[in-house]
Amino acid sequence: MGGVRLEAITWERLAELLADRLTGLDPADGGAWLRVGFDGAPAARPGDLAERVAEVLRVRGRPSLVVGTEGFLRPASLRLEYGRRDAESYFDGWFDTGALWREVFGPLDSGGSGRILPDLWDPATDRATRSSYVQLPPGGILLVHGPLLLRHWFPFDLTVHVLLSPGALRRRTSEADHWTLPAFERYESETDPAGTADVLVRADDPRHPAWGG
Repeated sequence: MGGVRLEAITWERLAELLADRLTGLDPADGGAWLRVGFDGAPAARPGDLAERVAEVLRVRGRPSLVVGTEGFLRPASLRLEYGRRDAESYFDGWFDTGALWREVFGPLDSGGSGRILPDLWDPATDRATRSSYVQLPPGGILLVHGPLLLRHWFPFDLTVHVLLSPGALRRRTSEADHWTLPAFERYESETDPAGTADVLVRADDPRHPAWGG
C-alpha cells in the first residue's frame, strides 16, 4: 500500500470528504467535467461508495452521473469465447473498453458534448439496453465504478480504490465467482491499484472502513 496511513472512518463521512475534495478539484485537461474512478472487485462494492458520493453532491447542488462498467460488458459470444470461467478472459476481454472511451469518456473531453450513454449492454438478456443518452452539464462530475479500472488508462481526475485483503476478497466473493480471483491477483501484481490510486479505502470489514490518501 505504499506506506499510506489509513484511518478509521464511516462510509457517510468518507462520502462527505470525497465530495469536499471533488469540489476543490479542477479537470486535468482544462475541460468542463471531472471524471472519478471507483475501482474495486465486485465483492468490495465500489459502486456503493460512488452512489454515496453522488448523493452528497446532489444535496450540495452539484450535478453528477454514476456509470457502472457492468453496463458495458461485451456480448456473451465474445465474453465467454473461452468458457464461462476463464480468468484470463475476465481480465482482458469482458469489458467493452472501446465503448467506454467512445460513449462515456470521449464526450467529456475538453470541448466535448457532455452527452453520455449510461449503459450499453444488458448481460442478463445479452442484448443492447437501448438506454437514452444523458446530458451532464458543465461542472458536472462523472463517477465510474467497476473492477480492474486502473489498468486501462482512463482519463480520471481522481481515483479511489476499495481494497480487500486476499482473505477478505475470497470470503466475500460468492463461491460461484471464485474463478475470477486469479484475475484480481494478476491485477494486484501488474497494476498495484492500492499504490496507484489517489485515495485508498480498506473495506475488509464493511462496517468499519478505513481510508487514506
